Amino acid sequence: NSFVTRTNTCGELRSAHVGQKVTLYGWVQYQRQGLFLVLRDFQGLTQVIIPQDEAHSHVKELLSNAPVESVLRVTGTVSPRPLGQENPKMPTGDIEVKAETAEILNSCKKLPFEIKDFIKKSEALRMQYRYLDLRSSRLQSNLRLRSRVVMRMREYLCNLHGFVDVETPTLFKRTPGGAKEFLVPSREAGKFYSLPQSPQQFKQLLMVGGLDRYFQVARCYRDEGSRPDRQPEFTQIDIEMSFVDQAGIQRLIEGLLQHSWPEERGSIMTPFPSMTYEKALAEYGTDKPDTRFGMKIVDISDVLRGSNIHFVQNALSYPHGSIRAICIPQGVRYLTNKDLESLKESAKSQFNQEIMEIIRRPDGSLKSLLTKFLGEKEQSKLIQALNMQEDDVVLLAAGGHKQVCSALGALRLLSADLLEAAGLALRDPTAFHFLWVVDFPLFLPKAENPTELESAHHPFTAPHPSDASLLYSDPTKVRSQHYDLVLNGSEVGGGSIRIHSAEQQRFVLEKVLKEDSEVLSHLIEALEFGAPPHGGIALGLDRLISLIVDAPSIRDVIAFPKSFRGRDLMGNAPDCVTPEELEPYHIQVSWPLEEKEAKKN
Repeated sequence: NSFVTRTNTCGELRSAHVGQKVTLYGWVQYQRQGLFLVLRDFQGLTQVIIPQDEAHSHVKELLSNAPVESVLRVTGTVSPRPLGQENPKMPTGDIEVKAETAEILNSCKKLPFEIKDFIKKSEALRMQYRYLDLRSSRLQSNLRLRSRVVMRMREYLCNLHGFVDVETPTLFKRTPGGAKEFLVPSREAGKFYSLPQSPQQFKQLLMVGGLDRYFQVARCYRDEGSRPDRQPEFTQIDIEMSFVDQAGIQRLIEGLLQHSWPEERGSIMTPFPSMTYEKALAEYGTDKPDTRFGMKIVDISDVLRGSNIHFVQNALSYPHGSIRAICIPQGVRYLTNKDLESLKESAKSQFNQEIMEIIRRPDGSLKSLLTKFLGEKEQSKLIQALNMQEDDVVLLAAGGHKQVCSALGALRLLSADLLEAAGLALRDPTAFHFLWVVDFPLFLPKAENPTELESAHHPFTAPHPSDASLLYSDPTKVRSQHYDLVLNGSEVGGGSIRIHSAEQQRFVLEKVLKEDSEVLSHLIEALEFGAPPHGGIALGLDRLISLIVDAPSIRDVIAFPKSFRGRDLMGNAPDCVTPEELEPYHIQVSWPLEEKEAKKN
């Protein structure tokens, strides 16, 4: 209550305050029949008794007629609630304030929705009136927890480990590869700034500059469509260190998260487990495995290798062909035929992958189109390999290793959603399973042209020391010093040890990625002036906080987020500007034909 004219907040009064005269400020949560109202502020609720005597008739009239969500100042005396009227669900439920004077500081007009967490509101309406949505206890709690976590992170990095908080430029130039960047016109004809998708180049240059340890709560930008866990503008905890290896970065982040972890969410154990990229793909079908539940992908190629099943033999004839499966526990009991068909259709539409199902009946026998091709011995091996119990359902896929694993990995998650919707507890929402994923490939074939390569992480990532020679002979086989941090199946951080040799950086850009190195000439030149070995990481703050508070979207932990289409529905941005405003930037807008006609009409 420092620096303000209230004596207390609406959430702090207790029995110890009985008899004290207090002044409260807040919003009208609700009012009951002219007898009492509940006043709310950021910290909680207080019940205010409306006076009924003639001497305070003006106070009664004012409080009885104050619209919901109006802002009031109330002065009165703290009293114990009458016996039997205490509210144990309210922290202030043992007391009430008997109003003596009151003032409406600002009246509220009719609301577009009720400010209550249990009232369902469309997301578009919430975004349009974000300043009202922010009054909800859920968003208040999320933003305050976020603030506490960031403050503890600053404390750990700057005060305990000597990191320097440096602000890097927002206006820069285009970076080759990676996500699309927002362009900002300049007054020089044909020249544009780019909004950086991360401070990657600057933090490396800070290491060349000898800063040793850098940290920033960085605003980043990507010109991509929004998803539940993506925004065109987002925040990351950006970190870079000199003279460090992968293990050092991992230990730092584990300590950082332990130090800043909210006490009310329990404790987290370190060190976090680690898994290679290849193992993650083979067992979970993804590079960000949710390890809170089983249903791992199992390789059953050897079990079926001797069978006469045509599609099995066809798949195994290819160099990277395999037969793999997942076992859905109690699938017969919890999944309908419609559910199983939707799973198969999903694999077909997303991955062009056919799926075969196998069911284990209560008598122990198998039900499947495959069983007529399998002898008792093979069926027994299959049951053993997949640890099939009664009423389990197996989804089997055959084909190329990566396609099969990716399809089954997606079905694993969809199956978990269906099982939980049907009532089977599978993933503990209060559990936090961190995982390091390491040994990524340095390069991957481009989706649009598989004969060309692109960086799996970014072009500044160093090759694994054991594979350094392969960079010049067979770059497709090179592992990287790239590491991702995964929490409950979501990537919450990613980093790498960087290339600090100008010659190697130029080779990667020009010879492997076929990029114009001139765009990065400033960075390559900097590496020629005694650049130290260095590495770093960035934690996605929005995503991390959304997982901590179990929010369905990162928009629930950002004060003013963009919509699913990347729009600000409250301020109606982006917006049109006049030709006169564009003229200094040498830009003319070419309108689509239908919009030209609409403007004429």
